[in-house]
Amino acid sequence: MIFTNISILDENMQLQENMYVGIKNEKIDYIGKEMPFTDYGESYPGKGKLLMSGFYNTHAHSPMTLLRGYGENLALQAWLNERIFPFEAKLDGNAVYWGTMLAMAESLRFGIVSTTDMYYFCEDMVKAIEQAGTKDNVGRGVTNFTDSDLYSLESFSEMKALYGNYHNTAGGRIKIDMSLHAEYTSNPKTVQQMAAYTKAIGANMHVHVSETKLEHEECKARHNGMTPIQYFNDLGLLDSKTTAAHCVWVEPEDMDIMKEKGVTVASNPISNLKLASGVCNVPELLKRGINVSIGTDSVSSNNSLDFIEEMKIFAISSKEKYQDPTAVTPTETLYAATRAGALSQGREDCGKLAVGYKADVIVLDIMKPNFVPVHDMVNNIVYSACGGDVVLTMVDGKVLYKDGVYTTIDLEKTMFETNKATKNIISQL
Repeated sequence: MIFTNISILDENMQLQENMYVGIKNEKIDYIGKEMPFTDYGESYPGKGKLLMSGFYNTHAHSPMTLLRGYGENLALQAWLNERIFPFEAKLDGNAVYWGTMLAMAESLRFGIVSTTDMYYFCEDMVKAIEQAGTKDNVGRGVTNFTDSDLYSLESFSEMKALYGNYHNTAGGRIKIDMSLHAEYTSNPKTVQQMAAYTKAIGANMHVHVSETKLEHEECKARHNGMTPIQYFNDLGLLDSKTTAAHCVWVEPEDMDIMKEKGVTVASNPISNLKLASGVCNVPELLKRGINVSIGTDSVSSNNSLDFIEEMKIFAISSKEKYQDPTAVTPTETLYAATRAGALSQGREDCGKLAVGYKADVIVLDIMKPNFVPVHDMVNNIVYSACGGDVVLTMVDGKVLYKDGVYTTIDLEKTMFETNKATKNIISQL
């Protein structure tokens, strides 16, 4: 495909107008002011449109689309124990497949090209993701409330098989991460064994960290004053490339460790605000040079996958919390939503609009009232745009969504089957 006369947000987050961008063999092959001589096939007229990198959602539980709006206005523990856990206990592979497919449809609609997921029934997730054509770092979450050896756990066996069967499949679109759920859902032996195994196979680690003050303080009480980050570091978990979700209550010493270990923080602003967990100290993390990306968390604690909405809250929540209107700039926000997320997933050739990078791109319709006037396009994208402005989403050079039409997903069937699976579970509760 060749995008013609289109505005672009280049690899330096700079606006360039009336550009030509050629896509070839899954990658961005040409960016320039002149129409290239190479035949790129279909032409996309870009007048009134903006081409930029797609978004990387670095913390999610995609099948939980099934729980959208289920269990509202409850405190976290009541929300989990009275609504979420009983519902999840009734899940099966079919429900997870359709819930994942719905999440992929919603992701594409809002410009998300890749997701970092933690859940179970992961083979069914992989099947849906592969068919949808999206990218995903899938992790089978591991918990252990007993003294059992990690290697005897069914969840570990599933995780190990998942990695062996699906890591770097579908042309590299699907990657398998190791996923320890959290400090409070495991024990030191489990953490240590997970750390050793993950490091031995060279995988990524995905873990919940310091999401709530209670979680953070109870960890310190259990482990001689060590915070979750200090505890995980002591047991070797952070020796592997790690994405730490939330990090709302991390302390200065934790940040020193995260910087040293190259940990990515996946901030989930809407979920953390909605569950009253707090606001991640993104300004300080960025000041220390820590890679910060953006996640939606689950649709049950967020309610949508509108990533542009997530970016806006990511930027403005820190301004209010830390009483600094200069905290977290629009450019830092866009970087977190794109390149930082791709790097956290181990996708080195993704996350920016540059020749040689994967063609994971989106098109925004900028001929709308909310985009006029344009004093600074980056400001408009972060503060003025909405998810509905996305009109095309491309992954590995393939158009998966365009002007309301999906090329890989039967949306009507997906919504029908998701509703059916949800009603079946509710009937059992």
